Amino acid sequence: MATQPPLLEAHEGTSFLLHFAQIHETFRRAEIESLATLHGIPLEWVYYDDSSPFAILTLPSASAARTLISRSILSKGIYTLYARAGTYAALHAQLQDPAAATLVAACMSRTFKFTIESYQRRRSARDARALIDEFSYLALDGGVNMRAAALEFVVFEEFLLDGGYSGMLSCALGLKVGDGARDTANTYDLKRRPYIGTTSMDAALSLVTANLALAAPARLCLDPFVGTGSFLLAAAHFGGTVVGSDIDGRQIRGRAGRSINGNFAHYGLKPRLLDTFTSDLTNTPLRAGRWIDCILTDPPYGVREGLKVLGSRTAEKAKTPVMVGDVMGHLLPDYVPPKRPYGFEAMLEDVLTFAFEHLVDGGRIAFWMPVANEEGECAVPKARGLRLRHLCVQEFNKWSRRLLVYERIPDSDIEAAEEEKETPKETVQESGRTADELNGFRKKYFEGFKPSLTPSGPSTPKPTPS
Repeated sequence: MATQPPLLEAHEGTSFLLHFAQIHETFRRAEIESLATLHGIPLEWVYYDDSSPFAILTLPSASAARTLISRSILSKGIYTLYARAGTYAALHAQLQDPAAATLVAACMSRTFKFTIESYQRRRSARDARALIDEFSYLALDGGVNMRAAALEFVVFEEFLLDGGYSGMLSCALGLKVGDGARDTANTYDLKRRPYIGTTSMDAALSLVTANLALAAPARLCLDPFVGTGSFLLAAAHFGGTVVGSDIDGRQIRGRAGRSINGNFAHYGLKPRLLDTFTSDLTNTPLRAGRWIDCILTDPPYGVREGLKVLGSRTAEKAKTPVMVGDVMGHLLPDYVPPKRPYGFEAMLEDVLTFAFEHLVDGGRIAFWMPVANEEGECAVPKARGLRLRHLCVQEFNKWSRRLLVYERIPDSDIEAAEEEKETPKETVQESGRTADELNGFRKKYFEGFKPSLTPSGPSTPKPTPS
């Protein structure tokens, strides 16, 4: 249940009300903060609660507010906040204060309309009209235009669930400044996309991931587990130059005329696709050095089939080249390289090490990882030179997947003590040979998990783990 928000005076012109979609609640604040970082906009939260679609924040100007949410997938709109109170009597008292006169004066001689946004309660058309008429003392003189008004005033009200109109938590009046980009998710909806796979990421979450990774024009974005390219499309939509790789080249090439290249052509984003190629992250052909701006990816969970990397199961075979007649096997067009089992924790360590070695200062890596809910609070992977900026959770019945966002720290900011006591890197030792022995999450998944230690969030369609 949302808590009672702080009440604001009408003259606080830098205060804005942000109207969120009530979905993916743990991602909303992280997305806005990431967009503020991307645009260099100072932001201060006055009120935020996951259980409420309304948040209050201070920003430098209406222009900054408009820019902030122009590419937000989880925001509906942002409004200059004129007043907010616990009752309509208190709200009207704030609006009739002389300090509010300057706000209203700026709205004169312009067409306007009033709408109502109610949360956990719905008003009839008759009640809504009566409520709007209560604001007639504002004496706006530009005339009502419900189709093409220059100004849109919105009355926001929030109620206790099943509390009736007597259970009001808050009410507010705001003037619309700008819209979010929620319709973008419809454009990239998987049902409308020419080429998808069984593990293609939901369009909205792909776009949110791109926002948290700070994908933008003139930035190079990499997905080292590209699959069918959902994250590359999202990053390219926001102007990023994208490149992807995958150990399984069949997904990249596609089938029956459908492929990653085809998706980019379908959306008119082909110029932003630098390349895709078959590669194993642990044997990457990419140039060493720090030249990548953002990494966004959903590594395989190893549920369908165990995780694998290039290499032989036995060290002896790995040293002996495969010969087909007098020709080395890897030079033949139909050559399939051998693979060996790979541990999930080792993969996470390799991903973060790759990010540390390749990201520019301030560059971000945003990647997903699965967690059994029975584990409660999961340990967050740590990596030298990377600072955790956001941790967002999408809960299902007995397991969750978490989006972790890290930022590359400049070398000069890494603790001197860490540099001085430089010790050999401790790598994760893979103790086991089977897929279950190397991947605890996979084993728990097929065992059915244990009862969750934490209550489940809103009902969400369960994805097929990769």
